[in-house]
Amino acid sequence: MINETLGIIGGTGWLGGAIAKAVLAKALLPAGNLVISNRSGSHPLAQQGACLVTDNQDLVDRSDVIIIAVRPEHFTSLNINATGKTVISLMAGIKAQAIIAQTSAAAVVRAMPNAAVEIEQSFTPWYCAGEVEATTRSFVQRVFECVGTAAEVQEEDFIDYLSALSGTGPAFPALLMTALANQAMAAGIPGDIAQLAAKNVVVNSSQLLASRDAQQMIDALVAYRGVTAAALLAMSQGCFEEQIGRALQEGAAVARKGLQA
Repeated sequence: MINETLGIIGGTGWLGGAIAKAVLAKALLPAGNLVISNRSGSHPLAQQGACLVTDNQDLVDRSDVIIIAVRPEHFTSLNINATGKTVISLMAGIKAQAIIAQTSAAAVVRAMPNAAVEIEQSFTPWYCAGEVEATTRSFVQRVFECVGTAAEVQEEDFIDYLSALSGTGPAFPALLMTALANQAMAAGIPGDIAQLAAKNVVVNSSQLLASRDAQQMIDALVAYRGVTAAALLAMSQGCFEEQIGRALQEGAAVARKGLQA
């Protein structure tokens, strides 16, 4: 168990709240070492021993590491002084140096979880700006491992790109599932059957990829020269991968614009 105190600004929102619940559930630190800001000063997490405060600066003063889990457009109104401390930002598009300039933090970690934090299946890339001790880096990694998997990246721009990739969470699978179901219904398949078939492809069958190499699976299916091979060939001829690339670049461009968007 870790003795550092973790403060989460926005710790009762969907993202910050999911992290707070997971940190407590995994007993990463003593419940009293988790500080959460909340306008009302009341929340069920307090019943588990977490400390609730109504003032963000009070939270910063009590904490060794501070997570900011608010919408990017709300950042400028926070007005916190985190001199000498490490701030972890979950806000898309706000550069580390901008956060350091406004908060006076000694170091900033930019991280991008996704909606799968709710089921502890998020992938969270994170980037460090400033001097961060090895123990703090380990702490950051362990915090995000409470809600899935995590990895440190060495360039800040990677966070903006990954905001459009892993940061989208279930968005791309949801789009694929909807397209499969819609096309099946257009072909005359009853709606309930179409939905079940599409869900099986996206949610159930894709679990095979947890233990298999994706490209090897594709190569094997193409080599079989059956129904699946024909479908895959049609998708590749339709520039499927190029469309994915354009989608990621568009999303990353929005992330890079940040508050200017």
